[in-house]
Amino acid sequence: MTVTAMPAVAAMLGYAIKDASLLSQALTHGSHNSKGAKSENDYQRLEFLGDRILGLVIAETLYHRFPEAREGDLSARLNMLVSGATCADVGRTMGLGPHIKLGKQARDDGARDSDNILGDVVESLIGATYLDGGLQAAQAVIEKHWGARLDSVGKQARHPKSILLEWAAANRKKPPVYALIDRQGPDHAPRFTVMASIANAGEVSASGASKQEAETAAAAALLTMLGVIQ
Repeated sequence: MTVTAMPAVAAMLGYAIKDASLLSQALTHGSHNSKGAKSENDYQRLEFLGDRILGLVIAETLYHRFPEAREGDLSARLNMLVSGATCADVGRTMGLGPHIKLGKQARDDGARDSDNILGDVVESLIGATYLDGGLQAAQAVIEKHWGARLDSVGKQARHPKSILLEWAAANRKKPPVYALIDRQGPDHAPRFTVMASIANAGEVSASGASKQEAETAAAAALLTMLGVIQ
């Protein structure tokens, strides 16, 4: 990371990471050290941390912003907001591509515009911001880049069961099946567990305060397992 590039990345990010080595690591793809020389680390560890920080901040924001939303609905919104596709869109909007350090083959393959790499770099920058300036700094960065998206998903959040049904149809699978596998608790506070499954694709169980809520949570979990949303 050159000194002259640091202000440009800071302007894109909305926070000036003071530790230049931390910023450099956040922008370094594993292919950059193609000969195996570990002169600098790649972004994988920071991406791991940033992913968790992003999930925490978005979850808390949704919790306060939508006080009437049920657990399944909040989960669906969270999954869309922290998905790889959303993170990649953030990175593309920021213009991060030219600042990602890649090996020659990765550059030739067009990795600067890869959804996976752009999304990972955004999460790694969130992790670096957290380590450099604490949770408040990371929160400010996330609010800057996810603010409009939070409003959009709040108005247009698609139901996980609808998304799962569309996925099954698009992939020539049988429609999802929801089976009640457990009910616990007293009548005034029941807890339902539902198994969502698609033949030859996968199955996941989830719980909720109602059968409908459990089905929604199970659909969201199965979507995550299938890689439709992250």
